[in-house]
Amino acid sequence: MDRYAHNELTVVVEAVCAVAISASVVFGVRGVPRIDADAGWLIAFYIALNGLFGVLACTRLKWLGGEKRDFESAVPLANSDTVLPTPGKSLCRSFDWGFFAFLVVPCLVVALVWEPLVALWPLVLVPDRLAKGVYVTYWERRHGVLLWRGHVPDQPLGKGQRLSSSVRQPTS
Repeated sequence: MDRYAHNELTVVVEAVCAVAISASVVFGVRGVPRIDADAGWLIAFYIALNGLFGVLACTRLKWLGGEKRDFESAVPLANSDTVLPTPGKSLCRSFDWGFFAFLVVPCLVVALVWEPLVALWPLVLVPDRLAKGVYVTYWERRHGVLLWRGHVPDQPLGKGQRLSSSVRQPTS
């Protein structure tokens, strides 16, 4: 089980780290590429559009992948103490080394062989995931629950189900 907010915000961290690694290697080997004004505006427009879709995904609009309905229909966990990881464990479990390698390796290869700007490609994921992560955190605080994603054998839903739990009290 992973917290939904941790998962979304960890993808942002993975993408930024992937860009830091691939860009430093590629720009160190091939030099920093020059970006003309038209390409800069196109990149900025694409990133802004991606952020807009991230914000719209937090609405009830189903055709845009509106996840607000999924948040509101999250099934409460029957026995949260036996299923949920500790708060720090959930955050560590959200970091996916396989996905991180998937971001770094192709970007590094393509940027070294073809176009150095491809090293910045993982930044495309940042606006969308950042908007979703911030909204989910806001939604959780407003409703006093934590949203989880995963599979619990005792729960009737399928794999990848959305579950909610009450906010944990710190144990002493």
